[in-house]
Amino acid sequence: MIGSFSLFVSTAEAPVGPATVSSALQTGPIGGGLAAAIGVFLSVAAFYAVTLHLAATFFLGDVPSQKAATVGPVPAIVSILLGRWGIESVAFISQELGVLIVVSVTLLTDGLAIARVYGLDRRPTAALTLLHFAFATALGISLANLLGFI
Repeated sequence: MIGSFSLFVSTAEAPVGPATVSSALQTGPIGGGLAAAIGVFLSVAAFYAVTLHLAATFFLGDVPSQKAATVGPVPAIVSILLGRWGIESVAFISQELGVLIVVSVTLLTDGLAIARVYGLDRRPTAALTLLHFAFATALGISLANLLGFI
């Protein structure tokens, strides 16, 4: 009888499931278009800039924050554009290999931007890039856990 009961329930009385709630939460004043993409890019670029400034201050000492703000958009745009590979399989690339590609290319472009903006040699650039990766990972995990509770 329970199975047949669901046939007689109208859509207005149907319980709200996770798919309905998530689609309702995805609509808002910004929508899903260009404004949302720009907002995501600016948020990710600011995140990378803050974590780079923290890493550079720890590693190099007192440095101007404008340098980190100059570098921040580079790993942001790369990680956003290549992020699809870490979420699903694309062509012959598996999800696990996709994550490795995204992290590797993001670190490489981050290192190139750090070397150019900060004017560092290879070894200090590699150290600052890895330190930036560590700071971004630690802060990203912390923020994900914090925002997961909200």
